Amino acid sequence: MKALERMSFEKLGLSTEVLRAVTETGYTTPTPIQERAIPFILMGRDVLGVAQTGTGKTAGFTLPMIDILGSERGRARMPRSLILEPTRELATQVAESFEKYGKYTKLSMALLIGGESMRDQQQILQRGVDVLIATPGRLLDLFERGLILLADTKLLVIDEADRMLDMGFIPDIERIVSMLPTIRQTLFFSATMAPEIRKLADKFLLNPKEISVAPPASPAKTVTQRILRCEVEPKAKRHALRSLLRAEAEQTQSALVFCNRKRDVAIVQRSLQRHGFDAEALHGDMVQSARTETLARFKASEFRILVCSDVAARGLDIPAVSHVYNYDVPVHAEDYVHRIGRTGRAGRSGKAFTLYTPDDTKALAGVTELIGGPIEELQLEDVPAPDPRDYSLDKRQRSRKSKASATAKPSVPLTPQKDAKRPEKNQDDKPRRRPQRKVSVREEQQEVANGSTSGPFGDHTPAFILRPVPLSATA
Repeated sequence: MKALERMSFEKLGLSTEVLRAVTETGYTTPTPIQERAIPFILMGRDVLGVAQTGTGKTAGFTLPMIDILGSERGRARMPRSLILEPTRELATQVAESFEKYGKYTKLSMALLIGGESMRDQQQILQRGVDVLIATPGRLLDLFERGLILLADTKLLVIDEADRMLDMGFIPDIERIVSMLPTIRQTLFFSATMAPEIRKLADKFLLNPKEISVAPPASPAKTVTQRILRCEVEPKAKRHALRSLLRAEAEQTQSALVFCNRKRDVAIVQRSLQRHGFDAEALHGDMVQSARTETLARFKASEFRILVCSDVAARGLDIPAVSHVYNYDVPVHAEDYVHRIGRTGRAGRSGKAFTLYTPDDTKALAGVTELIGGPIEELQLEDVPAPDPRDYSLDKRQRSRKSKASATAKPSVPLTPQKDAKRPEKNQDDKPRRRPQRKVSVREEQQEVANGSTSGPFGDHTPAFILRPVPLSATA
C-alpha cells in the first residue's frame, strides 16, 4: 500500500507524449482513482469506478484513452470511442481534459451538445473523429438523422451514472448501448452505487474490475461544513446568506451559491447585486452560449459569486472556488456531496455552508444520514449582521429614483391611466373611416348577379334573391 502511495505517473504505463502533457500541468502524483484505474484500462479491462467528486476520475479515463486510441484513426461518421455525459458542462469539462492531455498526439475530438450548431458538428463528424464526447439527447438526434454511426465504437465511457439516473437518461443510455458493438471496452463511473446503478453496471459491463477509492457519497475531508438555521420567510434567508458572505469575505476567492429552483437563482442573484455583491446567475434555462460565457468569466475571476442551480454541481473544476453556499437544502441527499465537492478540490481546503429552515428537517436528516454524521451548526448571532447603512443606502437610492420619476415633467400631456402604458400612435398610421353610401336593393342584386360579391349567404345565393324586383317595389 505504501508503494501505491509513492507511485508516480511514470510507473502507470503511460506514453511519453501523455506524461509530457501531464508534467506541464504541474501534476506529479496520481490520485487514488488514477493509480488504480489507469493500469486496468490500459490492459483493456472493463472498469467500474466508484469515486466521490473532485477525486480526478476524469483524468483517470482520459489519460489511458489517449494512449489506447493513438495507434489508429477514426473514419467518417464512425467515432472510435464514445464518452456519455449527463450535462453540457460536464461534456465541455471532459473535452478540455482531452485538449490539455492530448496536445502532443494527433487524436481528433468532437463535442456534441445541445445549444450548438448541428451543421458544424456534422462537418466535424464527416472528417472522422477518434473521441466523441456527447450528451444523450444530441447524440440520438444526430443518429436518427443518419449523421453518425456507432458500429466502429470500441471504447465506451459512461460518466456520472448516478446523475444520468436522476435526470431520466437511463432509457436513452440503454438505447445507445444497443447500437454499439457487443465486443467493446466499457468504463462505468459513478459517485454513488445505488441498486439501480448496480443493475446497469451488471448489464453493460463484462467481468469488470471494481474500484472504490472512498466510501460512496462521502464528502472530502478538506471541506469544512457548517449549517445555519433561519426563518422560512425568503427575506430572512437572503439576509442570512448576505451575513455569511460578508463574514467570509476576506477568506473568499470565489463562491458558488446553490438554489433548488431556477426562479430562485434569479431572485437571489438580483438581491445580491442590489446589496453590492458581484454576483451572476447560471441555470439550465439559459442558452448554451450564455452559460459558456458566464462560466468562462467566472473561471477568469471577472466576478466572485456565481448563483446557480444543480447544473453546476458537477463538472465545474475551478480550483479558486473556496466557498460553497447551499441557499436551499438539496432535495436529493447525494446532490449535497456534489455541491460541496466544488470546493476543497485536489487537496485544497474549502468551506461549505447550508441554510435550512424548519421545513427542511427531513431533507437535512437525509444528508446527515448519507454522510454518516451530523454537521456542526452555527448560531445566527455568531454571524456578523450586515451593516445597516447598506440597507439605508439602498433605500435612499430607490427613493431618489422614485422621486425623480414622480417629479419629472412629461413633454406631452398625460393620457388617462388606462392608456398610459400604450405607446402613442401617429394619427396617420390608421386611415379614417369614411361614411359609406347606402346601397339600394337593386344594386345589391346586380352585384350578386355579376359575381362581384358573395352576399350574406356565402357562395350560395337563394333563387328568390336573384328574381327581378318590380319598379314599384323600389319607388
